[in-house]
Amino acid sequence: QELYSALLALGHGVRRLHVSAAYRAKASVSMSRFEPSSFVNYERLQSNVDIVRKRLNRPLTLSEKIVYGHLDDPHNQEIDRGRTYLRLRPDRVAMQDATAQMAMLQFISSGLPRVAVPSTIHCDHLIEAQTGGVKDLARAKEINQEVYNFLASAGAKYGVGFWKPGSGIIHQIILENYAYPGVMLIGTDSHTPNGGGLGAICIGVGGADAVDVMAGIPWELKCPKVIGVRLTGTLSGWTSPKDIILKVAGILTVKGGTGAIVEYTGPGVDSISCTGMATICNMGAEIGATTSVFPYNHRMRTYLEKTGRAEIATLSDEYSDLLVPDEGCEYDELIELNLDELKPHINGPFTPDLAHPVADVGAVAEKNGWPLEVKVGLIGSCTNSSYEDMGRAASVAKQALDKGLKCKAQFTVTPGSEQIRATIERDGYSKILGDVGGVVMANACGPCIGQWDRQDVKKGEKNTIVTSFNRNFTARNDANPATHAFVTSPEIVTAMAIAGTLNFNPETDYLTAPNGEKFKLDPPYGDELPLKDFDPGQDTYQHPPADGGSLRVDVSPESNRLQLLEPFDKWSGGDLENLKVLIKVKGKCTTDHISAAGPWLKFRGHLDNISNNMLIGAVNSENDAINKIKNYLTGDYGGVPDVARHYKANSVYWVVVGDDNYGEGSSREHAALEPRHLGGRAIIVKSFARIHETNLKKQGLLPLTFNNPSDYDKIRPDDHITIQGLKTFAPGRPLSALVKHSDGSEETLVLNHTFNETQIEWFKAGSALNRMKELQH
Repeated sequence: QELYSALLALGHGVRRLHVSAAYRAKASVSMSRFEPSSFVNYERLQSNVDIVRKRLNRPLTLSEKIVYGHLDDPHNQEIDRGRTYLRLRPDRVAMQDATAQMAMLQFISSGLPRVAVPSTIHCDHLIEAQTGGVKDLARAKEINQEVYNFLASAGAKYGVGFWKPGSGIIHQIILENYAYPGVMLIGTDSHTPNGGGLGAICIGVGGADAVDVMAGIPWELKCPKVIGVRLTGTLSGWTSPKDIILKVAGILTVKGGTGAIVEYTGPGVDSISCTGMATICNMGAEIGATTSVFPYNHRMRTYLEKTGRAEIATLSDEYSDLLVPDEGCEYDELIELNLDELKPHINGPFTPDLAHPVADVGAVAEKNGWPLEVKVGLIGSCTNSSYEDMGRAASVAKQALDKGLKCKAQFTVTPGSEQIRATIERDGYSKILGDVGGVVMANACGPCIGQWDRQDVKKGEKNTIVTSFNRNFTARNDANPATHAFVTSPEIVTAMAIAGTLNFNPETDYLTAPNGEKFKLDPPYGDELPLKDFDPGQDTYQHPPADGGSLRVDVSPESNRLQLLEPFDKWSGGDLENLKVLIKVKGKCTTDHISAAGPWLKFRGHLDNISNNMLIGAVNSENDAINKIKNYLTGDYGGVPDVARHYKANSVYWVVVGDDNYGEGSSREHAALEPRHLGGRAIIVKSFARIHETNLKKQGLLPLTFNNPSDYDKIRPDDHITIQGLKTFAPGRPLSALVKHSDGSEETLVLNHTFNETQIEWFKAGSALNRMKELQH
């Protein structure tokens, strides 16, 4: 307690001096959310940055300062953007409940007694949106009781904080409590970069990476390139922060940010709220970026103060030079964006980089045969559920209500956290959004990740929905592949839900009131932060005991939700011979295609059960069918997991062949665990998304890329492939594939990889977790 008080006095504190008495009374337990060890040591950060800057002898970008400031060995670490692997010491770990199950199961398998860095679990993914927040939350607690009990007890035993169901979405909780300028946080969710809106380097990873950090092992990251986005001008009118990332996604595409951190700079930054910056960083995941970040400014200071962290704001002021880019720093690519000229955008359908100005989307939809009628408008999610977002949406809704109009489309509202829910209810926004036709859902991910019991259309029925979410892959939101999902700002969603059509531009088009009066909507307005303090709402946090060693974590052998892990087999020591091609995937293959979410989320803690969804969404190049591949042992066609299980039962191992940007989207490591569990040995593609490639390595698989992308066309469904060169497996040395065709012909293809020495040891041991155990003995 004495140390804790001293740290508070030094300015590392939380929710103390600058928090109103009313807020303190409601958040009296919140002090325990902030462990002293979790606060960034700005002196150490500065020292490391000084060492690296002297070594490199050049100005540093902001992201370089924070990343290199967390190097395990700043004196000797080789640093070359886009080439070398960095060994880093992140400050903390955050896990959402769907990925935390496997992460904690892996941590339990490690045999370690307690996490080495502050870590938290957030219950947000397992709550299905059906009728409304209160009933949906109660139902989720009942259905998921076994999983919630496992996560709470595992957290208590191993020193991990536990945010209960109903607390809110992981990224909003992090922004409100754990992110701050200069911190490095890794999270087991691809939208962890949300924290970049508060000047933090927050990176999405798989559970095995989280286990490394929780175990106190230096975490490896390929040294990111840095893409600069220079903003000039000012946001105004209907243009919102969301439009910045929608525009950038259109420029860079879903893979243009791969291997890079996107860093926003320029005078236009100051016209964006802190939560608006978080929105932009959040959706940076859709361009494949490692993360995104904004420089420290007065908007962040205000947000820190309003969320009870004034002392951290003061400390950030003191070290402000450390929290902005050096003058004269160089970017690998620079994009210029004039906010005075930026118009409201809407992206989709089926991919988040298909960008359209709102003014044009109606005509584009008509030309392409996309349904114009908006069936459902959905606002909220981790991307756009801030107080300002809800206020701007409510300002649009109130104008319609004042003219006697309600939404023509169905309309749902998902608050990002219990604090946001309580505050917008207190300040009247919830009532306005409800009066216009909205249904307030639970503080959870809900429809954004497919947790939506949608009843208004049948599966296969062509329809359009408009959301303020971040991702709109085929069937992601409602499991209906015919749903055309578009992503845009909450205020545009609200306007289109009122109008009931995609063919509505609120900047120029008129609505008709019940009395026949035609009127235009005024541009939206919302307070950046509440005039009063935030209302924390119900307390939903469980702090781990000081010593949980005596506590038990029970996993029933009969459970269909949870399953203790068995180690994967080690490398045999030779080439991988005569591997079958399980499936040659055609076109886009995201982690949703590889390991679907929605109803499958309930099996995230049971590897064998969830493996029944492996690649069931991928398109088979042989027949353009989904989940229909040939079993070359029987000659019959079957589902992908069924054929894989049959091969494994007969000791036949296999590869997957894929296209560009394979594994884009979510950070879910199940998309790597499932192929490994069912007998996969290698994934051979034109190119990988960053997180998925790392996840495959962690589980002992070989993620390989064709040296010549056109070699993809040479692979036939009935081929046998031998991976050669593994006895001399080394960084930078390609492997080769001896491809044997059924007609007796053969050819050899060059396969590239990005393994370093440490990652090769993972492969040889069978997985990174196996290697960790080897090193303990």
